[in-house]
Amino acid sequence: MHHSKLNYLLSALGLLLITATTASAQTQADSIKYNHLDVFDSTPWPVTTGDTRSASGQPGQHYWQNRADYLIKANLTEADKDTTITGEVTISYTNNSPDNLDYLWLQLDQNLFKPDSRGAATTPIGGDRFDVKGFNRGGYHIESVSVTYKGQTYKVDPIITDARMQVRLNTPMGPKGEKIQVKVNYSFSIPFYGADRMGRKKFKDGYVYELAQWYPRMCVYDDVEGWNTLPYMGLGEFYCDYGDYDYYVTAPADMTVAGSGDLQNGAQVLTATQQSRLAEARNSDKTVMIIKPEEVNDPATHPFKGSLTWHFKMLNTRDVSWAASKAFIWDAARVNFPSGRKGIAMSTYPVESSGNDSWGRSTEYLKNSMEIYSKEYFEYPWNSAVSVSGVALGMEYPGIIFCLSNLKNAGLWGDITHEIGHNWFPMIVGSNERKYMWMDEGFNTFINEYATQQFNNGEYYNSKTRMANGIARMMTRAKDPLMVAPEAINDYGQYYTKTALGLDMLRNVVLGPDRFDYAFHEYVKHWAFKHPLPYDFFRAMNDASGEDLNWFFKPWFFTTWKLDQAVESVKYVKDDASNGALITLLNKEKMAMPVTLKITQANGKTETINLPVNIWQRAGEWTFVYPSTSAIQSIELDPDHQLPDVDRKNNVWSGK
Repeated sequence: MHHSKLNYLLSALGLLLITATTASAQTQADSIKYNHLDVFDSTPWPVTTGDTRSASGQPGQHYWQNRADYLIKANLTEADKDTTITGEVTISYTNNSPDNLDYLWLQLDQNLFKPDSRGAATTPIGGDRFDVKGFNRGGYHIESVSVTYKGQTYKVDPIITDARMQVRLNTPMGPKGEKIQVKVNYSFSIPFYGADRMGRKKFKDGYVYELAQWYPRMCVYDDVEGWNTLPYMGLGEFYCDYGDYDYYVTAPADMTVAGSGDLQNGAQVLTATQQSRLAEARNSDKTVMIIKPEEVNDPATHPFKGSLTWHFKMLNTRDVSWAASKAFIWDAARVNFPSGRKGIAMSTYPVESSGNDSWGRSTEYLKNSMEIYSKEYFEYPWNSAVSVSGVALGMEYPGIIFCLSNLKNAGLWGDITHEIGHNWFPMIVGSNERKYMWMDEGFNTFINEYATQQFNNGEYYNSKTRMANGIARMMTRAKDPLMVAPEAINDYGQYYTKTALGLDMLRNVVLGPDRFDYAFHEYVKHWAFKHPLPYDFFRAMNDASGEDLNWFFKPWFFTTWKLDQAVESVKYVKDDASNGALITLLNKEKMAMPVTLKITQANGKTETINLPVNIWQRAGEWTFVYPSTSAIQSIELDPDHQLPDVDRKNNVWSGK
C-alpha cells in the first residue's frame, strides 16, 4: 500500500495547544518505551578504505575480488557400507587484491563430519536439522598438496584446523592479477545424512547420492576481512569466489549423473534414445521424459559396462554440485529467458517420488520459477538447472537443487521455487552466507512470495495469510537480532521471515512498489557476481529510492525491538465533531513505522489516512487534526495487518 497525499487542516493545528490536554500524555509517558533519538540516529554506516565500495551502495572505483578457477576429477566408488569419493582438484587462483599473500586458506567442509569437529561439539543435545548425526568415518583425507608459482612446483605440508586448511607459501604471492596453482589429492566417505545439505539415501532401485562440499575450495580473501576463515559448523552456509569450473565425475556405468552446468560428453554417456529425447526437451515447454519410470531397471537404459566419466562445465559460478543414482527417472523441459535465449530445466528422482501430485511436476515448477525470477530480477546466466530428489530437505547450489523425496504439491512447489531462487541470492548476488544469513535466505523468501503469486494463476498462493501477525508473535520471543551469525542464533527461522517481511513493508508501506522495485533492481544489477555487505545493500536502497531508511534498517536488522502503535484518544475541536477531530496516537515500543489509519464516521464516510514515519521524530506521541464532519465511529491502525504490531487491541478505537 502506497502513501497517498492528504491535505490536513493545518490551520487547526494551532488549536492543539489550546484544546489538547496534557493529562493523557503524562499518564501514558510511563508506558512508552520509545526513544526517538535511538531510532533517528545519525551515525553513518562504516566505510571501507581505498574506494573499494562507494557511499551510494555500489562497487567503488577500486573494487576488486579474487578469482578461483577449478579443474576437478572425482571418482565415486560404491560399496555397501562405505561409498567414497576420491578426487583431485587443481585450483587456479588469481590475486586481484593490492596485497602480497604469504599463505592461502582453503575450506575443508567435509571435516564437519569428523567426530571431533567444532560443528559436532556445538550441536544441541537434542540434535537439529544441521546435525552431523554421528557419522564417525567422515572428513577429508588429504593425500597431498602442491603449489605451482612462477614455473616452480613444490609440495606443501598443509596446516589443517577443523574445516580449514592453510597452505603456507615458499615465496609470497604477488598482488594485482598474479596467478598461482594449488593441487590437492583427497578422499572422503559420503555421509548418510550430510547435515541436510548432501548425503545418500536408499530407494527401491538404489541409493541416490547427493554430492556437495565435495572438493577443497578457496576461502574468500576480500577488501573487508582479508581471509574469511569462519569454519563450516552446520547452519552457516558458504562464501565463495567466482570462476570457471571444468569437472569430471567417474561413477558406475549403471548410474545417471546430474550436475551443475552443461554436460560436455552426452554422446559418450547417453544412449541414442536419451540424446534425441533431450534434444526434444530443449524445444518443448511441456515436460519430456528422458528416462521413463519403466526404463529405470532396463539394461538398455545403461548399456555401458564398468564405469563411465561424465564431463561438465560451468562458467562464472561460485560452486558446483552433482548427484548420481541407479534409481533416477529423468525428465526435462525448455526454459524461455527474457532475452530470447533458451535453457533447459531437468529433474531426476526415484520411482517413490514420481506421480503428478509429486515430482512429476518438478520440472514444471523449476522451469516456471526460472522464467519468473529471470524476468523479474536478473536473467539466469547459465544454461541449465536440475532438481534432484533425495535425502536433503532443501539445498541449493548453482544450477542444481536438492529437495526432499516425499514432498507433494504445494510443499514441493515451495521447496523448488525457494531452492532455485537461491540461484539469485547468493549464487548471482554473492553475499557472505556464513556471516549474514538473512542476505540470502531472507531476500530469497521475499522473491518466493511473488513467484507463488504468479505461478499458474496463483495455484498455491493464499492471499489470506498475513506474515506480519506471525512475525509479531516471533518478535515478542526473539532473543537475537538478524545480524547475529548463524552459529549463535536461537531461532534461525527469522532470517527467512523477518527479513522478507521487512522488504514487504519497505515495498508496500514505506516506499511503494515502484520506488522499492527500482532500488532493489539497482542493488541486484550492481552486485551480480560480486560480494555485497549489508551496508552496501542499505546504502543502495537509500540512494536509489531517495529515502533515508536507516531508521528502519538499524532497528530491524541490529536489534530485537518491537512495534506497538496505538490510538490514545479522540477529542473534537470546540467539542463539536463538525469542526474537526484531534486524534492522538502513541508509539509505545522502541521501533517506529509510518501509520495507516482507517477512519469511519457516523455519517458512513470511511477514509484511509497515511502518516509518514517522521511524525515520530520528536517523541512517541503525535496529535493531528482530522477534518471530520460528523462524530467518529471507529479508528483502526494498520487495517490490512501489514505491520508486526505486538498489541493489536490498542490499534482499534471505538466511539461508542
